[in-house]
Amino acid sequence: MAMTPYLHFTTFPSLSSPLLFCKPHHPPFSQPPYLSTLQFNRYTFLSVSSRQNQKPFAVNFSSQIVNAESSSSSNTREPMRPPYNVLITGSTKGIGYALAKEFLQTGDNVIICSRSAERVESAVKSLREEFGEQHVWGTKCDVREGLDVKDLVGFAQRNLKYIDIWINNAGSNAYSYKPLAEASDDDLIEVVTTNTLGLMICCREAMKMMLNQPRGGHIFNIDGAGSDGRPTPRFAAYGATKRSVVHLTKSLQAELQMQDVKNVVVHNLSPGMVTTDLLMSGATTKQLVR
Repeated sequence: MAMTPYLHFTTFPSLSSPLLFCKPHHPPFSQPPYLSTLQFNRYTFLSVSSRQNQKPFAVNFSSQIVNAESSSSSNTREPMRPPYNVLITGSTKGIGYALAKEFLQTGDNVIICSRSAERVESAVKSLREEFGEQHVWGTKCDVREGLDVKDLVGFAQRNLKYIDIWINNAGSNAYSYKPLAEASDDDLIEVVTTNTLGLMICCREAMKMMLNQPRGGHIFNIDGAGSDGRPTPRFAAYGATKRSVVHLTKSLQAELQMQDVKNVVVHNLSPGMVTTDLLMSGATTKQLVR
């Protein structure tokens, strides 16, 4: 039976060496031909294991996603060759920032964004000091707001003309770990609107943009704890929203297949446990000092 891959970081010192992409496996509901045509030929090493057996196996890859050949005359695809144009949401810190650095190190062009203009300015300044001004751009964007995401697309098109890889990394647990019965309305709204509504808005706008690009594009949705159906006590709302990421990705894959779209591909990306501010916000003092 086909299985969705579960990805683990092999090395992540100070969030500086993240995974990039796993060659997509067919989702459980079907075996769409547009996924089977993908090949990857510039590689970074990481460990991948199936959620079914949890046995890791080695996969080589890198920030280079190669041609997704189209067999449909209705979807003419330009070759996708490096350097790639990459957009990452929630990318001024944590996994998103580490991914931005990795892409820049391989010579790609990157757009970062965050709901905080100050964090965007600071992150862009740091990245430009390390990688130069001609490869990284940043803008404020609250993924919960449709107009903000539309503006993000416009910003990307003005600066890079097109986006090859869109990574939906923005997420929130409201920096709160407590039983659901003790959660505030504001915290629940923050988690659900960011992780679920925000993801849907970003997928919608990314797909609309890429459907109008002759070269198409790849959309990666990052899930998290709860995505495999296991319980997430003390952050139940977060786990529920991350479970929905997997369902949304499968549904979008099915929609694209029904429309015979082969030059836009949606993937699910599972980073596993990574030490970030979001994760450590629920740690005890003893855990923090280890």
